[in-house]
Amino acid sequence: MIDLKGKELIVASASPRRKWLMEELSVPFSVQPKNVEEIYPENLKREEIPLFLSKLKASAFSEDELIGKIVLTADTIVWLDDKELQKPANLEEAKRMIRQLSGAIHEVYTAITIRTSEKTISDFDRTEVHFRELTEAEIDFYVEKYQPLDKAGAYGIQEWIGYVGIDRIDGCYFNVMGLPLRKVYAGLSLL
Repeated sequence: MIDLKGKELIVASASPRRKWLMEELSVPFSVQPKNVEEIYPENLKREEIPLFLSKLKASAFSEDELIGKIVLTADTIVWLDDKELQKPANLEEAKRMIRQLSGAIHEVYTAITIRTSEKTISDFDRTEVHFRELTEAEIDFYVEKYQPLDKAGAYGIQEWIGYVGIDRIDGCYFNVMGLPLRKVYAGLSLL
């Protein structure tokens, strides 16, 4: 069990998946996302992108807002063919992304930043995801039924596509969902 030393934990994310995962971790928290423009330098690659963005999100909290508080931020990217697959803008783009993932291996990086008025801790996790070849009918069904527009790479491992389309993963399952819980637990334990 984590001792927050009397501080209030704020999860600065609007993601329902991150909220659910934190509830499963049995740590009391409140949800308080901040609007941050997620722009990063073009030269960043792989884990550098979510590390930069999780730190950027954490820096949106002023020193006054941190008094007696712990802020947890996170960012997840899908990395395929030496580039990031972001959240799709529309259903057609989601289908195009999943076609790219079909029959391929990609990486998922999630970075976390834990910030208090005294300390900032950042870390990341990497998971390799192996998709089998998907049919057009499977891609259409998933995108139309699940509408994965709020997900990096246009898919959720915890949804139908993960059940039928992923052959295996090497690394943390929860990282692919958007929050590497063991890294969160370890980081909170260091405070």
